[in-house]
Amino acid sequence: MSDFYSTLGVDRGATPDEIKRAYRRAASAHHPDKGGDKNKFQEIEEAYRTLSDPQKRQQYDNPAPQGFSFEFGPGGVGPGGFDFSSIFDMFGARFQPGHPGHPQQQRQHQTRMSLWIRLEDVAQGGRRPVTIGTQHGTMTVEIDIPLGINDGDHVQYAKIGPNNTDLIVNFRIHPHPKWQRNGLNLMVEHPVSVWDCLTGGETQVTDILGNQLALTIPQLTQPNSLLRLKGRGLPNRQGPAGDLLVKINARMPSFIDPKLVEQIKLYQKK
Repeated sequence: MSDFYSTLGVDRGATPDEIKRAYRRAASAHHPDKGGDKNKFQEIEEAYRTLSDPQKRQQYDNPAPQGFSFEFGPGGVGPGGFDFSSIFDMFGARFQPGHPGHPQQQRQHQTRMSLWIRLEDVAQGGRRPVTIGTQHGTMTVEIDIPLGINDGDHVQYAKIGPNNTDLIVNFRIHPHPKWQRNGLNLMVEHPVSVWDCLTGGETQVTDILGNQLALTIPQLTQPNSLLRLKGRGLPNRQGPAGDLLVKINARMPSFIDPKLVEQIKLYQKK
């Protein structure tokens, strides 16, 4: 197995923010849309999914010994005849199969799964086939992806799981190398000429679904300013959509007429 920390280029003591920044750099450098290697990109995705989840990271850092498991017999009796139910008695609680409120009784009417989706899926929603493991193999069902869903949200789909159980889907959302999400708002960097910042103008911005949007740049716009396109962020199932925030990345031209440079210098001396 690959070392996920090496894959992202961080040490084992890296903070969540350091891991996120390293992921964005690596994903941007190896994204298939930019000519990167697909297998390398998938390895980066897998590394980030593991290290960005505290529970998965802990399990990765402290793997369980192979071949070690507990099997509980009737009445909560474990290996060697030890009665594990006595532990529950010590804490004033005794869980028994079929007891009202017992977690097992609730779970037998539910099937749970996690589903990783893209930020683009959050923006457009739609139906998605998913494969569920069953006692006899697998089955495929279709679910609706709710618009604007958040990472970690759970959605219940009634009676479409195995044996007519409710399907509970935990939605996980891949971090995007280009778009940053804050609730329903999206932020993206957009390069413009320094002359557009000085004199103002209009530029074309592409939203997350590929739509071309006109953006007006006011005169004397400062580099790294945020310009807002209202209602062009992520959709909202119960209200107005979020906004698209465009971070202005001002770029110097590769050539400036020397006469213009001299005029600028004279102006600065006034």
